[in-house]
Amino acid sequence: MRTIKTTTGADIPLDGDLLTVMETLFQEVTARRELERSFDDMVREIQHLVGQMTEAEREAYLRESLFLNTVTYENERLGAYMRRLGQGA
Repeated sequence: MRTIKTTTGADIPLDGDLLTVMETLFQEVTARRELERSFDDMVREIQHLVGQMTEAEREAYLRESLFLNTVTYENERLGAYMRRLGQGA
């Protein structure tokens, strides 16, 4: 299995698991800096990772990301609707 590296040298296996990439980003950018990171820091790290991927890998991870974000969006919308129902609105 192919791997890519963060700017700190951590390996990320490209096995289609978006959560692995997200967890590594959290550990290497956010936790390592003790929450002292900026939007630009995260963008640079993501650009670094994406730059190491082939076109097919980028496409696969985009599909996975869109799916995950759609599910999250739907859950947030449903949660808001359920709260409104619970308030009697």
